Amino acid sequence: MGSTSTSSSSKISCFQCEETSSSFDHFRNGWRLRSGEFAQLCPRCASIYEEGKFCEAFHSNDDGWRDCESCGKLVHCGCIVSFNAYLLLDFGGVICMECSRINFALARSRCLFLEGQPDITRQTVIEPQYRPRSSEMEVQQISRNFECVVTPLFEKLLSATDADLKLARLIIPKKCAEAFFPDISEPRGFLLKIQDTEGKDWDFNYRYWINGGSKMYILEGLRDFMISKRWQAGDTGGTHQLLPTLGVS
Repeated sequence: MGSTSTSSSSKISCFQCEETSSSFDHFRNGWRLRSGEFAQLCPRCASIYEEGKFCEAFHSNDDGWRDCESCGKLVHCGCIVSFNAYLLLDFGGVICMECSRINFALARSRCLFLEGQPDITRQTVIEPQYRPRSSEMEVQQISRNFECVVTPLFEKLLSATDADLKLARLIIPKKCAEAFFPDISEPRGFLLKIQDTEGKDWDFNYRYWINGGSKMYILEGLRDFMISKRWQAGDTGGTHQLLPTLGVS
């Protein structure tokens, strides 16, 4: 890199490309140097810096590039130019400032949303095997994709019956169905429009039948969906693939 310097003829050079000019107004401030002053940049280098592409343009072959843990964008770490472009995560890795701001806004919206809603997850006792196990990062990614607050409610490990293409149905745990799905008064049920986590709409039939004096709730007509998602016994259905099992505001 070049440096801010003044020659005997009072010319100033760009910190990066060393373009010179006798007019101080020709340059713009870049990042703050350890001396406390700002690096002086020519219009071209200053524009690249202000667009946030300085390291991509001039440091692409340098060491220190790491993936943002949220979006996968490459971030140049350990460089004074990009010092304010990322945050270190408690569990290791880095996150770019754009994702950090988005995640903060989503987390705040989620808290405000939950404060204004009855806490159905506490009022409803869900069996341990159906409790959501999605990581905060996964939930934030889904929330960002849909630009809304998403709250996992339950998950289910798919049984061989759930993954059977001939049956093409999903049995919903009774307490989860009664807590999180629409009320249903007749066994034949009704058509339920569902959106998956990729934004595609699906039409399933939601109904129940009586088994041993108790209601058993199911979603039917899942064949195309199961093929699309390549469902297998042992996979996790619910939070990772369907939004009816999610609280969305």
